[in-house]
Amino acid sequence: MDATIVQAVLSGALIGMIYALIAAGLSLIFGLMEIVNFAHGEFLMLAMFSSFWMWELWRLDPLASLPITAALMFGVGVLTNRLLVMRVLNAPALAQIFATFGLGLFLRASAQYLWTADFRAIQDPFLSRVAGGRIALGRDVFIGVPQLVAAVIAAVAFALLGLLIRRTRLGLALQAVAEDRSTAALMGIPAGRMFDLGWGIAAACVGIAGAVLASFYYIYPSVGVTFALLAYIIVALGGFGSITGALIAGIMVGLVEIVAPLLLGIPPAYKYALVFTLYLLVVLVRPQGLFGRY
Repeated sequence: MDATIVQAVLSGALIGMIYALIAAGLSLIFGLMEIVNFAHGEFLMLAMFSSFWMWELWRLDPLASLPITAALMFGVGVLTNRLLVMRVLNAPALAQIFATFGLGLFLRASAQYLWTADFRAIQDPFLSRVAGGRIALGRDVFIGVPQLVAAVIAAVAFALLGLLIRRTRLGLALQAVAEDRSTAALMGIPAGRMFDLGWGIAAACVGIAGAVLASFYYIYPSVGVTFALLAYIIVALGGFGSITGALIAGIMVGLVEIVAPLLLGIPPAYKYALVFTLYLLVVLVRPQGLFGRY
């Protein structure tokens, strides 16, 4: 196989893992409460700025600050649920949409006011110094160390999330509330606490993704917009509420975004059009997504 194609496949798979982790949080919230978080991209932006300022103020590398960023975002998720989402939970769907959409606009505008619209970057993070920042897999094939570590961390986070949901009492309680809140309440499962936990875990997933992205991606107030758009497509493509679907669809989107323009001989500027085309083709055949139940 041509080295350029191999390089593109590797790059697409690595960035696809990060896309999948971002989408997993979105899918978890929808599966639990049937609410779409339109501030999801802004959560990612906050996570990236959190890593940036910990590096800027205390020279704490994004890899070292990752647990702190994840914990901070967990708190942001819980507060969002308690102060905003629970207040509109039984409101019309349009009110729920406007609530999280308005939160996203507020967070983005606040970030631009506080930190300006300038692009920022973490200069010379630890991962960029490991093995010169890249690993050679052949004469013309290389993997960036930050991207590789980011994909590995995303894979570990996915594994832990799967274990939590499928193998623990908390995970079973989350599944019970997602299936039927009333029946779960009769069994002594507090729906409110499960909603807090679900939002916290979803935001923590975004926090992890933001921390690893900060090592090699520019940071600015609207950075989350494109990632959030891709996350919505991935969730719909994989199936609403399906964590496995988010993983598979995230990798698919990463591959289509990077490999398809190369194979088709079209400019990379059209990569998102190809992603949207993939989504349309899937929903025409299977409207509930690849792993959706409804």
